Formats: sequence, C-alpha cells, structure tokens
Amino acid sequence: MDAEAQQNHLKAYGMTYWVLEKQFKVNWLLNYRGGSFLLPDTADIRKECQIRGVSFEVLSDAAANAILESISSPSQNMETVILEKAPKIAVYTPKGKQPWDDAVTMVLTYAEIPYTEIYDEEVLSDQLLLYDWLHLHHEDFTGQYGKFFGAYRNAPWYIEQKKEAEALAAKLGYNKVSEEKLAVALKIRDYVIGGGFMFAMCSATDSFDIALAAEGVDICEPMFDGDNSDANYQARINYNASFAFKDFMLEKNPVVYEFSDIDTTLDRMNKRVPFPQDYFTLMDFSAKWDPIPTMLCQNHTQLVKGFMGQTTAFKGDLIKSNVLRLGECKLNGEARYIHGTKGKGMFTFYGGHDPEDYQHKVGDAPTVLDLHPNSPGYRLILNNVLFPAARKKKQKT
Repeated sequence: MDAEAQQNHLKAYGMTYWVLEKQFKVNWLLNYRGGSFLLPDTADIRKECQIRGVSFEVLSDAAANAILESISSPSQNMETVILEKAPKIAVYTPKGKQPWDDAVTMVLTYAEIPYTEIYDEEVLSDQLLLYDWLHLHHEDFTGQYGKFFGAYRNAPWYIEQKKEAEALAAKLGYNKVSEEKLAVALKIRDYVIGGGFMFAMCSATDSFDIALAAEGVDICEPMFDGDNSDANYQARINYNASFAFKDFMLEKNPVVYEFSDIDTTLDRMNKRVPFPQDYFTLMDFSAKWDPIPTMLCQNHTQLVKGFMGQTTAFKGDLIKSNVLRLGECKLNGEARYIHGTKGKGMFTFYGGHDPEDYQHKVGDAPTVLDLHPNSPGYRLILNNVLFPAARKKKQKT
C-alpha cells in the first residue's frame, strides 16, 4: 500500500473487505509500506485481485513471518492488527439522494464494499443495532434545512426537500422537523454510547453536535419552523451534551450559510488559504502505543490535499481536550480530521465534502474515482470503514 507499488489503493480496501466476507482473517500492517494488508494466499484471492486491478505480492511463509517479526520489534514504529470480520455498514441518507452527493457512498461503491441506506424511520425504530458502522454526510440535524435559505429559498429542489422533510416529521408524529431531527440525533448518540462506530463528514459533523447541545432549546427562526426562536438561546446551549465541540457561538442570521463558528470556511478565506497551499498533515502516532489513531491515519503520504464543504474544517480552540486531532492544516491551525470516544463507542469527524472536488457546489458533476484510484483523502474514509473489523487493543495513552 505504499505510493510506488499499489496501482489502486481504494480498491485494495474493497479487496480486503471481500476477504473478510469469506471468513478469512487479515493482518493490517500499520506503518509498513503505507499500511499494507497481509492476506491469505489462495487462487481465488489472487484472481480477485487481478480482476479488481489491485497490486499484490506473493510471499513465502518464511518471508511473511520475517516481516511480522520485524514489525514486532520495539525499535519499529509499526504494529500488526488483526481484522476479524466484515463490518455491517449503514449510510444515513434520504431516499432518492444522488450517489455523488456523498463521498462515502461514492467510494464504497467504487471499492465494491456493500452498504445499506437508512434514514429517519429506520433510526427511530432502533434499526441501528443491526450495524457496526454508521456514516452521516451532508445532513442538517438542527432543522434549518442546511441553511440554504439565503441562496436557494426559491429553488424548486429546496422547496421540495423542505416539503418532504415536513411530511416525514408529521408522519413520524412530530410537530416540527427540528424536533424530529433531534430525536434522530439522540438515537445516533445512544448508538455510539452503546458501542457503535460513527463517521461523519461535512455539515453532519457540527450540525449533529449543535443539535445535541441545543436539546430543549428552539434555535430555529420562523422561516424554518413557523415560530420564533427562544430568546437568548445561546446562553442555554449545553456544551456537555456535544461529542467534539465546546464554547461555539451559533450563527443566528438565517441567510448566512453557516451553523456556527465551529467551521473555518469563512475564517480561512479571510486568512487567504490559497488553493496551491491548501493541504493538511496527518499526525504521527505510535503504532504500538496508540493503534487506534494509527489505523485511522494509514496512508501513502502524510500530506493530504484540502477540500471545501459547508463545514470545511474545525477551529482548534473549539475542540474538546479529550478529542484527538488526526489531521491539521498548519497554515491556519485548523483541524480537518478528528476522533473521539463516547461511552463504549467511537466517532470520527472529517471536514469537507469531496476529497477530489476542491469546491463542490450544488449541481456539480460527480467525481469519477477511476481518475483518482490512489486518493489519500478518500483513503482516510476507507480506514474508518475497516476500523470496526479490528481486534481491539486497549490504547495506552
């Protein structure tokens, strides 16, 4: 899985998932040649690698054991993690959403990793318990319809989506979309606390935390829910309820395309983060002492191209101290990729919309992943997909 030898990094994850589905175990060699996978040697596996265009090397038992022995040396910042089962994957997405609206569904499809689409009805009927891993993407859990009101209030798609959301909330027994979305957010919170793995991108990151922190408080203006917001609602925000963020200030103006000051999109424009210099750096962890963040940061480069989104990245001083920063932009100190524990489960937040579409806009053509088979930004998503398959070792720091 290093830069030189692997011709399709993304499909290599799908190949690994396929092997796990066949009831084989896989060794994930952390920090060894870009985070390589040691698969069993069978004729079927070789053939499948060739069909999928995944590069591989055949090793003798002696050569494989020598690699494992070298990795186990205390002098090497490497570790072997055993992947034991193919995780059951759920993608939280509204019915009829186009696949290219979500980077995760695109890369899962490209890597040939199966997933099930679920939405509010499934979440509220406790079907999350059927899955090991849950993905949230461009979603607004605050009931403000993505804060698209300013630019798109008269667009047919906005009017239709608002109508559909209101109808679904009523069908499920809620008076407001904001109340229904809060109920969904609370179910997802309980899923994580109970031991689930949640991966969120773009606006699903901060809107999820804001919804939890604003439980019992009306933060929606009349154009969103038909009545006024609560007076002085900022003072009633409960930061203890959120997963990752603290001390944030909500954006009260309904025509501003922003939920709060968590996101750095406007801030980085003011600081002039130019496109040619827009990269973030993956943190370097000890594979033996901190295998979890090491797994999540496996890549063939530590420098990853930045990309925009409604929520592009997170202000460093608004991240809770118990949340790990996995990737940071050194130019302005923002965190792009963070990870934390909640109860028995874990969550990862990844800012931005599409790792290979720098400034994705409504109506843009889909990314063709055949043109980006070695994308470092998409590899980070797939690290999270395989993460629940790992036999867990207690983190030592």
